[in-house]
Amino acid sequence: MSNKPPRIWLSNANPKAGEIVRMRALILHRMESGFRKDQDGNLIARNIVNEFEVRLDGDLLFTWNPETAIGQNPYIEFTFTARKSGELQLKWVDDEGAVTTGSSTLTLAS
Repeated sequence: MSNKPPRIWLSNANPKAGEIVRMRALILHRMESGFRKDQDGNLIARNIVNEFEVRLDGDLLFTWNPETAIGQNPYIEFTFTARKSGELQLKWVDDEGAVTTGSSTLTLAS
């Protein structure tokens, strides 16, 4: 994976309770399918992001298990209902065990 931090965007970091929030996230990752060959004709080992999860203060909010059909630099967008304030922790894991993390704060409006 890349040394660059993931890009994370929230439609509203200060929503009212019950409001729908849209989250977008992007990481830099080559996503090798295992089907390409190098210059010598050898298969390049598969290395894709195979796990993505989002937690809000440790509680699982969203999970996704990508497949080989996902292109490089995976981008994901999803919505959730704001129920409490807290830290959103994002985690991507690839086939080599490399882990990329990122976080964002969600604060309910009073």
